[in-house]
Amino acid sequence: MPSAALAQLRQVFGYDSFRGEQGEIVDQVAAGGDALVLMPTGGGKSLCYQLPALLREGTGIVVSPLIALMQDQVEALRQLGVRAAFLNSSLDAGMAAQVERQLLDGELDLLYVAPERLLTSRFLSLLERTRIALFAIDEAHCVSQWGHDFRPEYRQLTLLHERWPEIPRIALTATADAPTRREIVERLALEDARQFVSSFDRPNIRYTVVAKDDSRRQLLGFLDEHRGDSGIVYCLSRRKVDATAAMLAERGLRALPYHAGLDATTRAEHQRRFLREDGIVMVATIAFGMGIDKPDVRFVAHLDLPKSLEGYYQETGRAGRDDEPSEAWLAYGLGDAVLLRRMIEDGDAGDERKRLEHGKLDALIGYCESTGCRRQTLLAYFGEAHAGACGNCDNCLQPPTTWDATEAARKALSCVYRTGQRFGAAHMIDVLRGADTAKVRQFGHDAVSTYGIGGDLDAKQWRGVFRQLVAAGLLEADIEGHGALRLTTEATPLLRGERRLQLRAEAPKPERKRSRTDTGKRAASPIIELPAEAAARFAALREWRSDIAREQGVPPYVIFHDATLRSIALESPRDLDAMSTIAGVGASKLERYGSAVITVLEAA
Repeated sequence: MPSAALAQLRQVFGYDSFRGEQGEIVDQVAAGGDALVLMPTGGGKSLCYQLPALLREGTGIVVSPLIALMQDQVEALRQLGVRAAFLNSSLDAGMAAQVERQLLDGELDLLYVAPERLLTSRFLSLLERTRIALFAIDEAHCVSQWGHDFRPEYRQLTLLHERWPEIPRIALTATADAPTRREIVERLALEDARQFVSSFDRPNIRYTVVAKDDSRRQLLGFLDEHRGDSGIVYCLSRRKVDATAAMLAERGLRALPYHAGLDATTRAEHQRRFLREDGIVMVATIAFGMGIDKPDVRFVAHLDLPKSLEGYYQETGRAGRDDEPSEAWLAYGLGDAVLLRRMIEDGDAGDERKRLEHGKLDALIGYCESTGCRRQTLLAYFGEAHAGACGNCDNCLQPPTTWDATEAARKALSCVYRTGQRFGAAHMIDVLRGADTAKVRQFGHDAVSTYGIGGDLDAKQWRGVFRQLVAAGLLEADIEGHGALRLTTEATPLLRGERRLQLRAEAPKPERKRSRTDTGKRAASPIIELPAEAAARFAALREWRSDIAREQGVPPYVIFHDATLRSIALESPRDLDAMSTIAGVGASKLERYGSAVITVLEAA
């Protein structure tokens, strides 16, 4: 079987070797065994069921939660010469009937279907009359009621094993902590499945967290280095999505909004443009992104705090699926944490769920405030050890400084106490810095003992102190009191002088270009540079690819990924034999596009 798998890998997909555990997973499923696969986005999960489906007799049935994901993957497979189709609500009755006939006649290698359709009696009846190669359950974390993408239909997928116990099943996900993993096994009856847990590390992604200080200006500064790149900017609210997209468009960026408040036609058009055009910046709520298969997203920026580290990991994982250098950038402020805690408390969930969500938010805030390696902190949340010093996060590239903030913290805590624990951080900073505002005068806070005792720090520094005191659990935001700060029992030892406190210094604007670690080693640049002649060939190939994709009505990356075009541009093959050795050029694509690519290279 391994030799057959490698032959298909080269012939169909254009690769000479497997990545990581792909080969073992393919062997397990192709031989008829069940598998649970945890593999990061961009790690090659799809191949783990696509290749076994080609090696086994019958049709591979792929359960996928989103229409966009199905369509992208089917288009990409058809480019490879694989007989693939999907069944979802985007098809009219005639087209759906044609796909059903192909299924019954054994004319499909892979069929993608939504869980809702799969569970209908009509579709189950079709399966009874079909030769099935395997069942693949993609985005398997949707089975978890505690997860961020819960889909109740996923819980009924155990019937696949009950009705077809001899057919191998493979469940796959990129985001599952240990409790979610256990729930997947239990809910899908995968106790006997072999588990494959790849590293959650995405070494090509650079992680950066900045303290909010005019976040619109900070975002524009970040995007200045990504002009012409495709990327996603996430915001918490629909109104902020619209305002941010308009602001970016005014400054010459090709920015589009996406949220559930837009009509379906607009959302579909914006998603289509993002997938099929280069250089689109999608500004979105988390309603956008799950199942997006676009490999060349160069950055994911968060203007607001996500709800959990799982959500953050999944959303940032949409960057750099092609393994090329990419960036995850997050602007974080105390107001974000207060707002998210209020949303948790105002929700309809029970006490157990609320405790869980508060715990997840605490872990995310801890990540934001960490002075150590971001990658180490992030992976530890998923139970994976990392040595740290990754060299590709802000804390490693520019190690933060800390300072003895004991006295400043005591001033802040005393100010909160002296003013009655009824006000937010902004007012506390005004009192500490001796500001003459109407609110200070209204409440007589110019007469309290802490008025004006904090003039040694500026407003930005004080915001950092209050943010970190909340993160450290010495202060808490009173959700019912509209974010008013109040002391916790953890503050008592500090106020009594029984402990000291080190806080992270508020960093100046980082030098993002050619930054160095403390060892002097140049950090990996997220900008991919090619020699001049290769760069010209690469540009010509991308232009050709865009024209072909437009003619076929498909996203450019299903023709060839950027990584493949870059390899072609560097190697500049003179004939089809030479081109056939390049990774990502399988037999079907060589036959369809080889001669045209050689012509482009000769003219470039």
